Amino acid sequence: MIRAAIFDIGETLISDTRYWATWADWLGVPHHTMSALVGAVVAQGRDNSDALRMIKPGIDVDAEYEAREAAGRGEYLDESDLYPDVRPALAGLQALGIRVVLAGNQTVKAGKLLRALDLPADVIATSGDWGCAKPDPEFFARAIAAAEVPPHEAVYVGDHPQNDLTPAIQAGLRTAHIRRGALGHLWADDPDVIASADWRINTLTELVPTFTP
Repeated sequence: MIRAAIFDIGETLISDTRYWATWADWLGVPHHTMSALVGAVVAQGRDNSDALRMIKPGIDVDAEYEAREAAGRGEYLDESDLYPDVRPALAGLQALGIRVVLAGNQTVKAGKLLRALDLPADVIATSGDWGCAKPDPEFFARAIAAAEVPPHEAVYVGDHPQNDLTPAIQAGLRTAHIRRGALGHLWADDPDVIASADWRINTLTELVPTFTP
């Protein structure tokens, strides 16, 4: 029985389009260049911020983030950044009595912006809030604590095998891989994903009938 659902955030609940487009504008490169570099470094198992370092060698990402904020061109998200199935899926799971946790690798500010959207979720937290990031086991320990159920009664939903599926499985969680975003599509038919994910979905709303008693 699944009693809690824990969701990755970037490219599971929200589109990263705006996030990377604003970085591209700040660094003065075309949007498609930034998108291609982000996809390339993540597919290589590297941190997505390495794309910024490729565009501007030697960049201090944290300092540049603060400079953007100070210039009024900082991080922002609103309802338009949500995928359209997010609210109905989360609300549907809560209606089943399933505890909903949103937890991904985002900044403290992103967490505040998400909480301001009044999503149907019991807990919304980011790696910035917790001081640890996926795939660190501590991140998943915090997520399980937020879920308030044993790991085998919770599912982690995400698009990235290395950051989502593998460490979630190692933490004892069930997993659902979503075919969404560049990486979700890239890995959707990978034999290891097929073998390891408990569920493979195309939309979040598929989870509601799946977990209906």
